[in-house]
Amino acid sequence: MANSWFQFQQFRVNQDNCAMKISTDAVLLGALADAASPREILDVGTGTGVIALMLAQRFPEAKIQAVEIDPPAASQALDNFRSNAFSERMQLWEGRFQNFEIQKKYDLIVSNPPYFPDHLKSSDLQRNMALHTDELSFHDLLGKAVQILKEDGQFWLILPPRQMQDFHQEAARYGLFLGVKFTLRDKPGRRILREICAFVRNHTEVKAKDIFIKNEDGTPHESYAGLVRGFLLDF
Repeated sequence: MANSWFQFQQFRVNQDNCAMKISTDAVLLGALADAASPREILDVGTGTGVIALMLAQRFPEAKIQAVEIDPPAASQALDNFRSNAFSERMQLWEGRFQNFEIQKKYDLIVSNPPYFPDHLKSSDLQRNMALHTDELSFHDLLGKAVQILKEDGQFWLILPPRQMQDFHQEAARYGLFLGVKFTLRDKPGRRILREICAFVRNHTEVKAKDIFIKNEDGTPHESYAGLVRGFLLDF
């Protein structure tokens, strides 16, 4: 059973009211997502708020806006925002992203989105909302994101390879194109578990890099350790 909280080097994240607990996916997206000196950052589907908090730590000049549809998760994320050193720069909006009011445009948009369109659901309605695309399809996610992304902004997200391929095709219909691609594997030579990608408005040469969580002997691989250093304890 997951702990009710997760301690980072500079902040603690409570997670007992959230369907999705702290994960490697979220930590890597928070460590990798980037843009040129971002001042306005948006986290879509913030959950515990961990990605937003990591971005607040990484970009001390940025204001962080987070969106969350699930009321218990939204309440917990807001509490997590208020109980850390970055609280003055963090806001939370509760509701469907499709209804998010456009008040400004963002240099950096990030999302660890739901990606199961047709898988068998559980009896846990909160978990279904976090995992399945019923409430936020790729079409809806892109439709709103493209409206609020600055011309030179970047839209980052993490997905399994097959779902990222689907997202890639859908993004092109909205004029967003792959700019950066990280592939995540457990160890060198293993299958790709996730892809962490940035989409931009203009075609550009794609920057690609592999990330491995562990070496063959089970010790942390430097490609992973270098990213989480400064965030996770013991790194």
